[in-house]
Amino acid sequence: MAVGKNIRTYFQGQWHNGDAPIMRAADHGAWLGSSVFDGARYFEGMAPDLEAHCARVNRSAEALMLTPTVTTEQMLEIVREGLQSYSSDTAVYIRPMYWGIDGDPTAIVPRENSTGFAVCLEEIPMASETATTTLTTTRFRRPVLESAVVNAKAGCLYPNNARMLQEARSKGFANALVADAMGNVAETATANIFMVRDGEVFTPTPNGTFLAGITRARHIENLRADGVTVHESVLRFEDFHAADEIFMSGNMNKVTPVTALDDTQYQVGPVARRARSLYWDWAASDR
Repeated sequence: MAVGKNIRTYFQGQWHNGDAPIMRAADHGAWLGSSVFDGARYFEGMAPDLEAHCARVNRSAEALMLTPTVTTEQMLEIVREGLQSYSSDTAVYIRPMYWGIDGDPTAIVPRENSTGFAVCLEEIPMASETATTTLTTTRFRRPVLESAVVNAKAGCLYPNNARMLQEARSKGFANALVADAMGNVAETATANIFMVRDGEVFTPTPNGTFLAGITRARHIENLRADGVTVHESVLRFEDFHAADEIFMSGNMNKVTPVTALDDTQYQVGPVARRARSLYWDWAASDR
């Protein structure tokens, strides 16, 4: 079931109105999970870091042993053509994706040069500027490269995220702050994470257990250019409990302040507000 509405689908060289069928029952991606995607955003007439998202889906495909069939430049052209059907005041989720079609003689390994490609544009509103969330912990952890394709934005990783979210909701919270295999904080179930202490910003150092996001990198660049000290560090859960403020960073809503981590309460702080303002200013300048 679609999350949003007003869907357009690019498949087999043309745009289709609606949630068009793109995958067959025997496609490798349908029964063995060889699928990758990326997510960009269009809002207020802007599509920030669209090129970076298109480039990343090709890298994700290669990490999952899929052969990319569309260059970054071609993908940009396809997406921009599709966006012409939406007004500038419509918020759209941009989802390019690949999946395996055929397998090798074992059926397990995707066959080279046998890759499906589609782009799905879906109208999904941006969260309100005042939106916040709450976090708890979860027993589920981020895997390592030796046990999962954590270097790709792969569909097969998301059932683990779903377990985290379901556990968090069962405890009365909206999201989960997640540990890596070593017990250090990695990110949340859905987005990267930042904390602020004494005016300085901290975020978990990328260690190969989670995808260090494009929006995350943009916030780090924007904040540093604005004179804010940003550390990429090994962080424990007790560091977040001792923080002055916490905010999530993800493509879907860009900045989401956190108001609770279990019993620890937080106010929406000036750094989270500043990060959001800087992001919108940068996006407008890069229009």
